[in-house]
Amino acid sequence: MELGQLRALRELGERGSIAAVAAALRVTPSSVSQQLSALQRGVAVPLTFKDGRRTALTDAGRALALAAVEVEVALERAEQAVAQFQSEPQGVVAIAAFHSAALAIFGPLLTRLNAPGQPGVTLSDFDVAQESFPALTQDHDLVIAHRWTGSPPWPGSVRVEPLMFEPLDLVIRKDHRLAAKDSIDPEDLRGETWVAVHQGFPLENAIEQIAGVGGAEARIAHRINEFFVAAAVVAASDCVALMPRYTTDLHHHPDLLLRPISRLGPGRHIDCLGRPETLERANVKTVLAQLRVITTSLAAPPLSS
Repeated sequence: MELGQLRALRELGERGSIAAVAAALRVTPSSVSQQLSALQRGVAVPLTFKDGRRTALTDAGRALALAAVEVEVALERAEQAVAQFQSEPQGVVAIAAFHSAALAIFGPLLTRLNAPGQPGVTLSDFDVAQESFPALTQDHDLVIAHRWTGSPPWPGSVRVEPLMFEPLDLVIRKDHRLAAKDSIDPEDLRGETWVAVHQGFPLENAIEQIAGVGGAEARIAHRINEFFVAAAVVAASDCVALMPRYTTDLHHHPDLLLRPISRLGPGRHIDCLGRPETLERANVKTVLAQLRVITTSLAAPPLSS
């Protein structure tokens, strides 16, 4: 049984004719007759009979029409529950993010949501390859993901809310031979030893591209995915590394500098992914708005003193 079939039977019992049902439902009489015929095929007893030129309900038809009312009530309650859920400004929103975004965003987000009437959040961090981020939307409402310049777009199964574009800079020690330069040319990096990510992660391609422009193969000494750890290695060695400009935290390494790389401009798109229906919820929209404020402030130029 389908809702449309039950609705046609109920309306027939209340309105008394197929023509009246068709007018009420804004369909053709033929469509109403087809609905009733389809319903009859699934029931072992007659539901209607001819009463002169009109079609009327049998006792079984009236019983089923009465049950259809309960179906309509249950459906209306379900629709109202969904509407209330979508419009509820509070409730918990599950958020996942890659490590450097989590480090830069989670703290400010909790601070901004620490007020009456704001939604709650549950936070998780993930170190996954780029193509694995969309699958995280199965278990999380919002997924903060990164996509490297020139890589394939996100699949159509998720909705994409862009947050910011983040350039990649070179991180070096203050006593490095290139520290006095405002920007670094790829040719300047010939012969340098790198801290790179593990093989298969997109950042490795950026390092290889920079080395190729410089005319040599990249010499990689260490492979570390976590930027916070990579910064500690650079601070304790003569190595260089690529790090994101806005989400890298160097407060614990005052002896390190970030320098842009001229001409190539490597970087990544930081996007928020979610299922289309999830992004219709009011509490999710509230959290997403706060994420936009936070990432906008991260990318804003520092105020001059």
